[in-house]
Amino acid sequence: MDDVSRHPVSQQLFDRARVVSPGGVNSPVRAFRAVGGSPIFMASGSGAWLTDVDGGRYVDLVGSWGPMLLGHAHPEVLSAVNEAVARGTSFGTPSEPEVLLAEEIVERTPADLVRLVSSGTEATMSAIRLARGFTARDKIVKFAGCYHGHVDALLAEAGSGVVTLGIPGTPGVPAHVTADTIVLPFNDRAAVEAAFATYGEEIACLITEAAPGNMGVVPPAPGFNGFLAEISARHGALFISDEVMTGFRVSRSGQWGVDGAVEGWRPDLVTFGKVMGGGFPAAAFGGRVDVMELLAPVGPVYQAGTLSGNPIATTAGLATLRLATPDVYARLDETSAQLQQLVGEALTAAGVKHVVQNASAESFSNMFSVFWGVDAPVTDFAGAQAQEAWRYRPFFHAMLDSGVYLPPSAFECWFLSAAHDEEALSRIAEALPGAAQAAAAATPDEWI
Repeated sequence: MDDVSRHPVSQQLFDRARVVSPGGVNSPVRAFRAVGGSPIFMASGSGAWLTDVDGGRYVDLVGSWGPMLLGHAHPEVLSAVNEAVARGTSFGTPSEPEVLLAEEIVERTPADLVRLVSSGTEATMSAIRLARGFTARDKIVKFAGCYHGHVDALLAEAGSGVVTLGIPGTPGVPAHVTADTIVLPFNDRAAVEAAFATYGEEIACLITEAAPGNMGVVPPAPGFNGFLAEISARHGALFISDEVMTGFRVSRSGQWGVDGAVEGWRPDLVTFGKVMGGGFPAAAFGGRVDVMELLAPVGPVYQAGTLSGNPIATTAGLATLRLATPDVYARLDETSAQLQQLVGEALTAAGVKHVVQNASAESFSNMFSVFWGVDAPVTDFAGAQAQEAWRYRPFFHAMLDSGVYLPPSAFECWFLSAAHDEEALSRIAEALPGAAQAAAAATPDEWI
């Protein structure tokens, strides 16, 4: 049965969307180009479940790409948002919710001061500008496969949608914009040492995903983040830890809260997004007082945003963070461990070589993904690209047909929420054997 027969209303909406929007979507991965077929339009979400416009019901393993830590339409978050909406949706002035959210972030993280923005891309872009202003240097170091939003200078060898869509370069980005971007293999200490030995006095900052999740989940090797912080400091560069994805997702403080206490590292600047907005467009960057106070209006580095600190988004984020107690993370980790085991057992039974990886190389994390056709841990972007990603397409559609909504790309994370219960896990468990068999029977020519 084709997409039109199974999802007629979704198909009609997609046809209309393509008339008025490029590719019919507002973010590329949503278009299903990597898995084939047409995207499913969702009408509502509740807890661990999504309902599409044709009435189909799915266990959601995307979670709006991470923010829905508590599940969809959490009643206490909705109550807080409804009360905030009744007071007005935007003022263009300071308001109390943005202060309360900033206080919550500062209390939980290594940031001494934070500036609220509206997207992860804004957060990383602003952090880079601030680092350059603070150091009076131009060059930046990033890692292949790490995605830091669609900032021109950071799209060089980015993961996520860029690799999902097979885009070889970054049209629209002049060569001189990326000329000061040094791209290195992730987890490669020797490459980092060599870059700093050559360009140390010119490097403004090194930016890394605290635990990369945009080439699939590739955890930092033990001690790697600490090494990055140390070598940056040694050469007078700033260390930027991008926790847009991991922040408040893998722990109350993000990856820094998992590994920082063990490794003893502390970022000079850190970026946040996703969970801290509770499903609304909100993000932040923060860090050391002496660095952050270079921002206008205190200092000369300019950054602004009309809707930054929006009272609805900050209210949703604050409610989410306050509800995300240690017990919630413990339950989420336990459920994720069960799911990772179920996936591994199904693929093994079907004879599919694979590795299930989560965000920590030493301890457990609820942010995970599957690498296809490999039998050893993936440690960098080259390893992620070498997987048999073509096996994911039939697996994805088999799961979708069985009522499980997965990320429409082999290079994305799987996200659970605290609302995933035995009913949700049972639906997934029932769907996995058939999907694993579909992956086992796949051939490379099925990858488009």
